[in-house]
Amino acid sequence: MDDTRNRSAVTSVTDNPGVTELRARVRGQWDTMSRAERAVSDFLANCSAERLLYASAADLGAESRTSNATVVRTVQKLGYTGLSELKQQVAAPFSSTVAPEVRLQQRIAHLGSGYEDVSRSVWAEARERIELAENLLSADAVSQAIELILHARQAHTYGVGSSGIAAAHLALRLNRVGCPARHIDSDGFALADELLHIRHSDVVVVFAPGRVITEVDVILSRARDVGANVILVSDELTDSLSDRVAVALMAPHTPTGLSAEALTSILVGDVLVQSIAAIHPDLAVETSHSLTSLRTKLGY
Repeated sequence: MDDTRNRSAVTSVTDNPGVTELRARVRGQWDTMSRAERAVSDFLANCSAERLLYASAADLGAESRTSNATVVRTVQKLGYTGLSELKQQVAAPFSSTVAPEVRLQQRIAHLGSGYEDVSRSVWAEARERIELAENLLSADAVSQAIELILHARQAHTYGVGSSGIAAAHLALRLNRVGCPARHIDSDGFALADELLHIRHSDVVVVFAPGRVITEVDVILSRARDVGANVILVSDELTDSLSDRVAVALMAPHTPTGLSAEALTSILVGDVLVQSIAAIHPDLAVETSHSLTSLRTKLGY
């Protein structure tokens, strides 16, 4: 491999901040890399942003003539927790500058029409996102969130767009372990009536991956006005909203749209619920028994 050519290759300019950052990291680590790591780095630095988004570790390993393990090791050496974090950074500009229908066209073009390729890509992204979410989820933040839920009069959950699935899921599961919870499923004009139920000593769990829409802003203001705590589950808003929430939990969104937007948010909710059940097993078992009894009376 021609090291001189590779050094110059990673200095080319790109409009994507994530790719620019990647190339800067490659330059910084180049002298410490093995031959195989340089092969991967050279390939990554010369990939288009779109190619980086849709390629799995196996794809990148094959195209760089190394292996998926070498790809993962190289990405981590460059300072990323994994390939998914790299994709998150590369994908960030697309969500705000590229129209959804254009992103869909790009996704279809990159995936092709073969079932095996599509299936492999979807499962690979899901695994990458779950691994990244696990690495980013702070044990201290989870503990704080659990304490807020356990000491709240009632929990309220709200999700932006498809994250409403995660919000509904969390409310259902909290009720089933003995924590009173309700899902706010209204928007716009009807949301005002729902917000009247938020009171002092309540906790509001807001699932908002990447944008502060009007509804989220009003919910946060309502919580502040009445003295309710807020738990934020997000990808991009944990820093910008840190002064308006009690706890922020990371849930990486999909960089490509291949896997469900709410996937990691649902799992973050599951961590909260299972932790609560472990802390108060008697309450969880008693509530489960009551639920079973009610189902039996209903004929189920």
